[in-house]
Amino acid sequence: MVGGGIGAFIGAVHRMAAALDGEIELVCGAFSSDPEKSKASGEALYLPPGRVYKNYEEMILAEKKLPEGERMDFVSIVTPNHVHFGPAKMALENGFPVICDKPLAFDLKEALELEELVKETGLLFALTHNYTGYPMVKQARAMVRRGELGKIRKVVVEYPQGWLSTKLEDTEQKQASWRTDPKRSGIAGAMGDIGTHAENLAEYITGLRITELCADLTAFVEGRLLDDDGNILLHFNNGAKGILHASQISAGEENDLNIRVYGEKGGLEWRQMEPNSLIIKWLDKPMQVLRTGVGNLQPEAQAHTRIPAGHPEGYLEAFANIYRNFAVCLRAQLQGKEPDPLYLDFPTVSDGVRGMQFIQKVVESSQSDQKWMAF
Repeated sequence: MVGGGIGAFIGAVHRMAAALDGEIELVCGAFSSDPEKSKASGEALYLPPGRVYKNYEEMILAEKKLPEGERMDFVSIVTPNHVHFGPAKMALENGFPVICDKPLAFDLKEALELEELVKETGLLFALTHNYTGYPMVKQARAMVRRGELGKIRKVVVEYPQGWLSTKLEDTEQKQASWRTDPKRSGIAGAMGDIGTHAENLAEYITGLRITELCADLTAFVEGRLLDDDGNILLHFNNGAKGILHASQISAGEENDLNIRVYGEKGGLEWRQMEPNSLIIKWLDKPMQVLRTGVGNLQPEAQAHTRIPAGHPEGYLEAFANIYRNFAVCLRAQLQGKEPDPLYLDFPTVSDGVRGMQFIQKVVESSQSDQKWMAF
């Protein structure tokens, strides 16, 4: 693991998700840019001192020298955005597959270089757009792909939060501090942090690609350097139209990622804060509520359902589905076998490039007098 040391939020989430199925074991790490903090983090995680490194460069080179079967099998990168590219690039160049937190990189140039490296090396690369891991998101995707809703006409996706309604970064709160800093976060704030989740979810469920967008970004909190709210009109490659809203100043909201997709025959609705339910609304018959683990769901949903019906399939389980699928595919690759196609379902480096293109075009659109921009 690169990053995720003492006091980090997302690193602990990655470790819990990776460990959930007993498929993956944390064997080494460079947990902080501060060597002493990395050492202390390694001790807290009960790792041997010799497998706790001062930095990711030392870790990758030292692990590469170990015999096969002893060295790490892949690298998990859980740092702020500006420290994704370096360890990902070096890991790939030295033969190690990668799981990386989103967004993929600091900017589009870095993202495209990583995509090219993945193509050259043939190594596995997963991006933790964790919301795609929910069983009912996979049910929604399978229903759309099988044409049950008919041709898709309209997509509405929203991700409102309220945690940055005040200038929290001035209190030295760690997450607020780096996520609102252009030097560490990149050119976008809320839109890069959570807007990319909304963009990815819309394309994942519908199988469509955004081709044009018209964006309006705002930093409502005085003195904030990056956007904390955004509203975007979308055009998709099949002629469908869409609306994407992402905000971190929607006071009182927690993590209310939600999506509605409407086709010629019916529509669907899913909410992250009630993830076990998928609402289906038909043009000519009564509304249905599909539930995780209940009835004859699509194989894609069944394969990612972990616990009996009536027990919430939550954030960690969705995260863990990405790690589990990655592990299954990596094991198959190491054994020279073809993995079950059901487990090839995890976000890739190309999804990360889409996210970085989205961020760039949204910022360009918001700053331009031009109404629509090609994506």
